Amino acid sequence: MKYILQLEELGLLAIAIFGLYVQPIQFAWWIWILLFLSPDLGMLGYLINTKTGAVTYNLLHHRLIGVAVLGIGYFQQMPYLVLAGLIILGHSSFDRALGYGLKYPDDFKHTHLGWIGKTIEMKNEP
Repeated sequence: MKYILQLEELGLLAIAIFGLYVQPIQFAWWIWILLFLSPDLGMLGYLINTKTGAVTYNLLHHRLIGVAVLGIGYFQQMPYLVLAGLIILGHSSFDRALGYGLKYPDDFKHTHLGWIGKTIEMKNEP
């Protein structure tokens, strides 16, 4: 099942990349990489505390927010919002394909997909 879900995420990533490719705003390839990584700026909230970090991280990695931004941009004919929505969708799908999910407020490594990393496996034991 894990691999099927990863394939689903990679499919969504491919759709988002295609959308970025065909949308009217064009940049150099290295700017696309920076934009694609920009949702990770949400991790800066962890400098305050884990609860704030989880909120800021999840805000920039939630697919519903990406769809909402994309939809508003599309229907209002605002290509930069379309771009932002595609980036959020693509980046969140990429993260989830790698096993990084939305964060719980107790620990950065505690996600809706489970715990991240080997050290966390001990927390799952009774």
